[in-house]
Amino acid sequence: MEWTVTPDQGGIRLDKYLAASDRLGSRSKAASALERGKVYVNGVEATLADAGRLLVSGDGVRIWADRPGSARVRPRTGVVGELDVVFEDDRLVVVNKPPGVLSVPLERNPGVPSVYDQLEDRFRPHGKRRPLVVHRIDQDTSGLVLFAKDPVAQAYLKDQFKRREPERCYLTVVYGRPEPDAGTWRDVLVWDEKALIQKETHPRDPRGTEAITNYRVLETFGRASLLEVCLQTGRRNQVRIQARLRGHTLVGEQRYVFGPDELRPIAFPRHALHARRLAFRHPDDGRRIELESAPPADFSELLSRLRRTG
Repeated sequence: MEWTVTPDQGGIRLDKYLAASDRLGSRSKAASALERGKVYVNGVEATLADAGRLLVSGDGVRIWADRPGSARVRPRTGVVGELDVVFEDDRLVVVNKPPGVLSVPLERNPGVPSVYDQLEDRFRPHGKRRPLVVHRIDQDTSGLVLFAKDPVAQAYLKDQFKRREPERCYLTVVYGRPEPDAGTWRDVLVWDEKALIQKETHPRDPRGTEAITNYRVLETFGRASLLEVCLQTGRRNQVRIQARLRGHTLVGEQRYVFGPDELRPIAFPRHALHARRLAFRHPDDGRRIELESAPPADFSELLSRLRRTG
């Protein structure tokens, strides 16, 4: 089967193009064809890593349905489609999530892509398995996110988070310089369901939950500082609200801003927060898994700019 991309189809993702009813008929079949080496674009084999490729008018797309050896799934490592897979085995998968992508889909943001949806599409050709959420990070936060592949693994991993056992460390850039250079932030927070934000509350508030974060200053730039923050608890937006409560709003923050921190704000399109390190015990044998991810390009470019200009 062969097709030529028409002008009105330019800009469509390869997997979506393949999934059309007059081609393969579903995204799962498209993913399976890509995974098994059956897809060619302009005569060059396309893999699952090319699923998000944007086609242009005139591209030739071919399905080699009976390609020899295509009955077996090929090994997958590294970047898969739009997923940067840091670790994967039969029980779990850890993805380095880019900023702007949800960890899991939200009803109020139906058109925003999520890691969960991408994993579900990836798993679908192999049966009824679906990713199972263990924890999540904010849409504009980049970094490591953990999913389980079966309910037993999910329960084991979630119990660790409930007991505050996993190591979860972030990099963040904030206005000012916290004092002292290392310490612990402790607050009692309550989630405002109407405003969808965390708020500080009285320690005796029955709705309140404890938030604890360890921080240390890694580098200063004059108007801003690079911090490492490690969570003891895992409240929604925890780092963002706790930093702001101390007068150190995250650079790029849009929600937890109660007034202008700077007359000359540092330009950055999102809150500067990256989930760099994740460590936990494996559900099979309890061995410690330790993973790290480098900050994405925008975060690194921000640091380079601050080092030049302060």
